[in-house]
Order: sequence, then C-alpha cells, then structure tokens
Amino acid sequence: MLFGETIVVALGALRANKLRSLLTMLGIVIGVAAVIAVVALGRGAQKAVNDRISALGTTLLTVSPGQAQGMGGVRTGGGSARLTMEDAKALEDRGEKIVAVQPEMSGQLQVQFLNKNTNTQIVGVTSNYPQVRKYELASGRFFTTAEDNSRQRVAIVGPTVVDNLGLQTPEALIGETVRIRGIQFTVIGVYKSKGQASPFNNPDDQVLIPITTARFRVLGQNRVRSISVLSPSEEDIPETMAQIQKILRREHRIRAGKEDDFNTRSQADFLSTLGETTQVFSLLLAGIATVSLIVGGIGIMNIMLVSVTERTREIGIRKALGATRMNIMFQFLVEAVVLCLVGGAIGIMVGTGGATAFTKLMGWTTEVGSSAVLLAFGFSAAVGVVFGVYPARRAATMDPIVALRYE
Repeated sequence: MLFGETIVVALGALRANKLRSLLTMLGIVIGVAAVIAVVALGRGAQKAVNDRISALGTTLLTVSPGQAQGMGGVRTGGGSARLTMEDAKALEDRGEKIVAVQPEMSGQLQVQFLNKNTNTQIVGVTSNYPQVRKYELASGRFFTTAEDNSRQRVAIVGPTVVDNLGLQTPEALIGETVRIRGIQFTVIGVYKSKGQASPFNNPDDQVLIPITTARFRVLGQNRVRSISVLSPSEEDIPETMAQIQKILRREHRIRAGKEDDFNTRSQADFLSTLGETTQVFSLLLAGIATVSLIVGGIGIMNIMLVSVTERTREIGIRKALGATRMNIMFQFLVEAVVLCLVGGAIGIMVGTGGATAFTKLMGWTTEVGSSAVLLAFGFSAAVGVVFGVYPARRAATMDPIVALRYE
C-alpha cells in the first residue's frame, strides 16, 4: 500500500468517527490554548514592567529602608530601619554626584468629592517629582516649591481617581475641592496614565500632594518610604551610589564593619529582579499547562488503543491483501499525529483569542510570541508521535489469521 493511499485511509477513518475525534482532540486543544495564553500573559507582564522601569530613566536610583541590626539579629516593628526628611536633605546638600533628590511619603486614605468617595494612595512628594519620575500632566499644573514650603493644600490626582470619583474628563476636576482625611484640597492637575504594571500596583490610582503638607497636616510623620536620586550619567552611577552610602551611613551613625540599614538600587537591578521573578512564574504556569498536553496525549493513546481493538478485522483484511507492518503502523501513526496537529491549531487560535480577551476585557498586557506558538505546535506534534507509536505498533504486529477470525 502506497504512503499516499495510507494517509487517505487514515483521514477517512477519522472522518468516519467525527465526534470521537473531536473529543480526543479536546485535551490537546485545552493544553495548547493554556500554554499560549499563559506565556502571553508572562511576556506581557514582563514587557509592561520593563517599559515602566525604563520610562523612569536609566540614571534613577532608589533608596529604601532596610533592616536595622540589633542584639540577637534583625529588629522588627518599632525598631525597624527608617529614612527621614533629614536624610533626603543631607543627600541634597552634600551629594556632589547627585543631580536631584526626591523623597516621598505615603498613606492609604479616603478621598471625597461631593457625594462620591474612593480609598486611594496619598503620596507626599516634592515639586521636582515630574522631572525625576518622568510624569506628564494631562491637564492643569504641578505645584511649585513655594507652595510646598508654605504647606499649601493642593493636589494632583491620577486618572483612575478621576474615574472612581465618577467624572468623565480630567478637566472636570481641575479647580474643584476634594477632602482628604477631612481636609479640603484644591485639585490643580491630573497626570497622564502610567499604566498598571500589576493588579496590586496601580500608579494611576494615587493623589500627589506637597510633601511638607503631607508631613505636617495629613500624615503627621517624618518618615519617608523611599528617596529617588538622579545620577548625572550612567557612568557616574557607581560613584553616586558610593556617595549615597557614605552620607547615609554618617547620618545613621553606622559604625565601620556594620551593615547598611538602607538599600540603594538602580533601574537595572529592578529590571533584573522583576524579570527573573516574572520568568519563574511564567515557567511555573507554562509547566502546569504542559501537564494538560501530556494528559491529552494519554487520552489520544487510550482512544487509539480502543480504535485498534475495534478495527482488528479490518487490519487482518488489509494484511491479507498485502499491507505490510510499516503500512499499518504508518496509518495509525498518521491518525494520532493529525489529531494532535488539528487540536494544536485550534488550541493556538483559542489561546490567542483568550490572550486578546484578557487585554480588552481586563486591561492586562499580553504578548503572543511566535516562539510560543511554534513551541506549542511542535510539542503537540511530538505528543502525537510519542503517544501514537504504541497503538500503531500494536496494530502492526497483529497476526493476520487471528485478526481475520476476530469478531
């Protein structure tokens, strides 16, 4: 029997059992779709994080509180390390390789406008925040240094806050009065969307106020959550980090030989750490999705074994008419591979559609890569070959006389 004729017979057998073929493919469809969707989510999340961090600039350094060392180990609670406004002032005054210093403090508070209210992040920042953190205004203006020093009650809100307060356009909130912790603030600006990097961190859902106002009128504390520092250039970053370490160690009175109670990180560090974290989660989810492909392959092997048993007499007749073992084995192998390839193609369409739906309906960033598509399609073909060999070999090794007598 010629190979072309063998392929035609194999496809005819699949068409004769359409429902069984469809149910057999279902496991492969689910597995491939899951792999495509999960990898698209992972790649999209990594791209969103990279874009956000890169948008901040390559010379931005972030200083955050570390852990204070005490007798018997690391202190917690009230004894934890902290950064203060005095630390930021020391960096600004004594840092020779520092272009700008931008401290910020924050708290989760209620914002009220007319009969609407929302719970959001209130962030106290300095007037150079837009330049240091690369924020752009969609409407209005940012507050000045004079307004910060005089503790003015002015606010710049994010686009998500505008939506949560029931307004259609940013301009509608400019000049209006909102209440933060019961204190009246005049909205003077709305900044452009920065994009949501994750469901737990939305930079668009926050209100920016002068840090002096936040310190003395709203939050009532001197503690800052981080200090952003700009280095003159990428080449100067190591020297800038060394100066930050020297100044803060002196401010915190850390003795020689003791570890720092603060952390200084560059954008490259953030990119590397977040990239590794995203990759680990993507591989974990892709591994779970791959299990679906393996289960689908086992299902195909099971159905093919049933098919071999049902068609025992047919196999005997073909062998009696001159079909070789290779012809019989090739026929059943073609059936298994075709089931996996068609299932893989459908799975790719379903997975791509699912990734698109995540973007449109849930606002998540997804990116379907050609490498993921080729990998899923190739893996589905491999599953067909691996799990189709045993049933095909079993059919090929049948004794034609015993097969002809089978009822």
